[in-house]
Amino acid sequence: MSVRKLAGLIESLTVLVGKTGALILPLLALTILVNIILRYVFNIGLIELEELQWHLNAVVVMCCLAYTMKTDEHVRVDVLYSRLRSRRKDWVNLFGLLFLFLPFTAMVTWYAWDLASYSWELKEGSPMPSGLPARYIIKGIMAGGMALLVLQGIAQLLNILCRLTSHRSE
Repeated sequence: MSVRKLAGLIESLTVLVGKTGALILPLLALTILVNIILRYVFNIGLIELEELQWHLNAVVVMCCLAYTMKTDEHVRVDVLYSRLRSRRKDWVNLFGLLFLFLPFTAMVTWYAWDLASYSWELKEGSPMPSGLPARYIIKGIMAGGMALLVLQGIAQLLNILCRLTSHRSE
């Protein structure tokens, strides 16, 4: 399998997971709306709704992190970056991925899987009596989202290396 094809497969997975995660946004908005109406109009507070709101938010964020990176929609402080030519941008991104992004996200992912696996072993639920069960599923999704973010970083690294080496051979 070629490097470009591998990067393309990772990016296809990123798009699929990101767009699927985005489909949860209307459900999240509805949950927030119902929670607000129940709380402030009827003076009814439900822990289940509050936790569902946080769980849905976690799913959306973790599913869409890598997609946001792939589409280059993430926050970037680009005082100088925006003025660079594409080849120099590739070099900046290469070093940023190698020395900042990948080490940090790999470490966070490692610990996230540790936390998620421990939570799965315990079959962890909410500490609140009326809270949602199966908190371990959300922790697994969070670890999976971080893993996908690392994979997307690798895909970007591969794409950058392909561009830099193709420029060199010209």
